[in-house]
Amino acid sequence: MGKYFGTDGFRGRAGHGLTAHQAYEIGRFLGWYYGRHRRAQIAVGKDTRRSSYMLEYAVSAGLAASGADVYLIHVTTTPSVSYVVRNDGFDCGVMISASHNPFGDNGIKLLNREGEKLDEATIALVEDYLDGCLELDGHPWKELPLAEGEAIGSIIDHSAGRNRYTGYLISLAMYSFKGKKVALDCANGSAWAIAPSVFRALGAEVYPINDHPDGLNINRDAGSTHIEGLQRFVRENHMDVGFAYDGDADRCLAVDEKGNLVDGDQIMYIYASYMAERGKLMTNKVVTTVMSNFGLYKALDAKGIGYAKTAVGDKYVYEYMTEHGCRIGGEQSGHIIFSKYARTGDGILTSLKLMEVMLAKKLPLSRLTEGMTVYPQVLVNVRVKDKKASQEDPAVQAAVQAVSEELGDTGRILVRESGTEPVIRVMVEAESEARCRELTDRVVSVIKDQGHEAQA
Repeated sequence: MGKYFGTDGFRGRAGHGLTAHQAYEIGRFLGWYYGRHRRAQIAVGKDTRRSSYMLEYAVSAGLAASGADVYLIHVTTTPSVSYVVRNDGFDCGVMISASHNPFGDNGIKLLNREGEKLDEATIALVEDYLDGCLELDGHPWKELPLAEGEAIGSIIDHSAGRNRYTGYLISLAMYSFKGKKVALDCANGSAWAIAPSVFRALGAEVYPINDHPDGLNINRDAGSTHIEGLQRFVRENHMDVGFAYDGDADRCLAVDEKGNLVDGDQIMYIYASYMAERGKLMTNKVVTTVMSNFGLYKALDAKGIGYAKTAVGDKYVYEYMTEHGCRIGGEQSGHIIFSKYARTGDGILTSLKLMEVMLAKKLPLSRLTEGMTVYPQVLVNVRVKDKKASQEDPAVQAAVQAVSEELGDTGRILVRESGTEPVIRVMVEAESEARCRELTDRVVSVIKDQGHEAQA
């Protein structure tokens, strides 16, 4: 991860941690970098935050000032920008969104011409330019040349790209949804218009909630980070199923007909099992992160399905999938990647794929999860003076090893560093929450007793 860009773009408090000036400079760099040999064409999308308009205009001004033509997709989802970039031949894509964060935050995600997250080498050049130390082709670039006259870029409406993406999603459905009562929690974000349109086109009785964005209410007590609202709605209104998206709709969590949460691990289990039954699970492997539930691995073992574990972040999941030819991977949080159809996590696509399994098997969602037991999980964050020293302390390592041996094949312990904070995360999964807490507290106590805890 760089100084400004993490695993999911440049993220910060809008107007403070991420300013219009920085957005303009990012646009200046991208327009110049991709336009060194010909006029660049770059697609820009945004979510429903009030600050997204400010940042959209700033990025677009920077792009045009460097001579790029800017194609505005307007309010749309991150996966739709990915789709438009790779299908319409753009040089690069920009998505303005802070995903599941509160409305006051915002972010800038950059995608390459294949609709994938931009590579680290190019991100490093963006950061060097922001810091005034860019050097490329043996030449320092304190200031980039401004386009003049006819070379100044145009800014063009490209809402047609979003419409084509909507049509693409509809085309992927294998069954009619007629007669199914489907609740959609749109998080007052990017999915608010697209998801209901897709489900209605496929014949479902659609009941959207949190579908009235006002610029300030994105993710507020809504969407995949506040699933309890959808659970209550599904139970009270006797829905067949419910789906919750986040602010830019690149993730999806589900709720079964009884109001129970179906998280990303369960979604991967359901769809991987369905693929394996039909001989469609290429490499016979599901790509997970180290934070996936122990119950997922036990359930996959029982099905004879293999799995890989990557670092936390859908970026790392996608990289592994691409390198090894895997078809499905994702995170417990609901970032699910179907590599045959998309280059990023796509919440609406995920919900369509779950509907496909329900309809193909003629079973409610609750029945599809029966083969997987979700193990209780306790996660404790310990603020420390030095993450590396805490991890490498022999007493801490001995405590972790003792817990691991005690759990055997009935659970697991994971101790890892936060990527963004001076924090060590201690996570235990076991057959009961009480057992999880007992073992987590044991390791946390050793970290503190060894003097690693930072004082507040």
